[in-house]
Amino acid sequence: MIINNLITLLYFSYGEDVLTKYIIITGGVVSSIGKGITSASIGRILRSYNLKVGAIKIDPYLNWDSGTLNPYQHGEVFVTYDGMECDLDLGHYERFLDVELPGVSNITTGKVYKSVIEKERSGDFLGACVQIIPHITDEIKSMIRTITEDNDYDVILIELGGTVGDIESQPFLEALRQLRNEEGHDNVMFVHVTFVPYLDAAGEFKTKPTQHSTKELRSTGISPDMIVCRSQEPIDEDLKKKIAHFCDVDFKAVVNASDASSIYEVPLVLNKENVGKFVADRIKLDVDTESANLNQWENVVKSLKKDNPVVTIAIIGKYISLEDSYISIRESLKHAAGNIGVKLDLKYINSDVDELDFEELGSLDGILIPGGFGERGVEGKLDAVEYAIANNVPIFGICLGMHSMVIQFARRNGMKTANSTEFDKSTIYPVIDLMEEQKKIKDMGGTMRLGSYDCKLLKNTKTFDAYNQENIVERHRHRYEFNNEFRDELQEKGLIISGISPDDFLVEMVELPNHPWFVGCQFHPEFKSRPNNAHPLFVSFMDAAYKYSKNK
Repeated sequence: MIINNLITLLYFSYGEDVLTKYIIITGGVVSSIGKGITSASIGRILRSYNLKVGAIKIDPYLNWDSGTLNPYQHGEVFVTYDGMECDLDLGHYERFLDVELPGVSNITTGKVYKSVIEKERSGDFLGACVQIIPHITDEIKSMIRTITEDNDYDVILIELGGTVGDIESQPFLEALRQLRNEEGHDNVMFVHVTFVPYLDAAGEFKTKPTQHSTKELRSTGISPDMIVCRSQEPIDEDLKKKIAHFCDVDFKAVVNASDASSIYEVPLVLNKENVGKFVADRIKLDVDTESANLNQWENVVKSLKKDNPVVTIAIIGKYISLEDSYISIRESLKHAAGNIGVKLDLKYINSDVDELDFEELGSLDGILIPGGFGERGVEGKLDAVEYAIANNVPIFGICLGMHSMVIQFARRNGMKTANSTEFDKSTIYPVIDLMEEQKKIKDMGGTMRLGSYDCKLLKNTKTFDAYNQENIVERHRHRYEFNNEFRDELQEKGLIISGISPDDFLVEMVELPNHPWFVGCQFHPEFKSRPNNAHPLFVSFMDAAYKYSKNK
């Protein structure tokens, strides 16, 4: 009896000394409902309480990471500072929370199962029959707790990808249910994000999808503490009461997040709905919710609502039919526009065509050529570079965009067949070539130069003027590099190498001296831009585009 009482006491006191609180966000009704933005917005509110907030994105797909996913399948691949290729929601979290998250913040089914199988092969389970419960669910909880232990967060947001009811999500829901029981009621809460559609034929909103979605969640043993209702237009108090009644939650816990003109408005919308106070009370956060300061965020939102002057920028790439393929670039351009006080008019131009529409290019104030892989669409990017050089249009090249700049510059200066060995292995002018350490690698996933690397800037360049410092750190995702065999020759012809690795070996940035703004970088600066701290390269580019718009 004494032993049983001791076990019971230990079990129920398990979560009493836990410092980290968990907010778990699930989704229902439809996918792409805005769970990531909702999670990030809650995090932004909690950050205003001076809390250290982390985030985890759980992706139930079997891929180990996002690295090999086609952008049309899943949007852009976001790269963390430590080199993990992750879901794009990690980008939202970094931008909203103004933090740098470790790669382990993206948990996938592939990672979980690979870890469990490796443990089984090494004999860690002592011959036990390996099962979903407890082995897979224990591994999921272990990954979550490892992130907690390594980073000392006050609060961790855990977003479960997909929709409640998906077969892939079931082990994760069970693990999260167990996490709540083990960590304690006061340390874990569930937020369920649903969609409340408006039917024109009936002339009213329908709450039944939300009711069914909540019922599906409750069938897993999880009752939501808060329901965030996404809708195209605001819903009224009666609808909230109806949802609260049928979904068995407090009326105060039914929150409406109708469509906003900018994703950055969502924290302000949720704050007006008293989400921060409800969360703080529910998981007993020791904070003064009345002292929350979102003034800086309000200023960010205001800066993004400028109506004029208008600066027209085009992203010229091959994945333009899904804008999320370039989401970090899009947001970085918005941040820069807000920073200098202009309105961004963003266009997407397909580079995978026989010939670009030069009349359309003539309407632009700036051109941005993003990264990418494969030969498709490259000639269109080279045409855009040629147009920008010939017409003095500000142009910004990122990764493959920089490669395009180098190739086209070489072709204009005596190397007519210059190319990258990615596209033409037999070219006699391989100005872009495979990194030496990449030549023996056959696997595709996680084998590139990934994550943060140091870069040294050359003074008296546009690049140095943008950063106003000599040493920078930026994130990479590539296999091919500027070929040093052509370094001296291209410099003699006028190309400025404005950024190099600290050992002077790798070319990181190029520019042209007698051009309004012609800058290319091997890295991906878009991953470090924030709405309240726009990236200096994007700000410099936007400023040049604005000046060009006034003078053309």
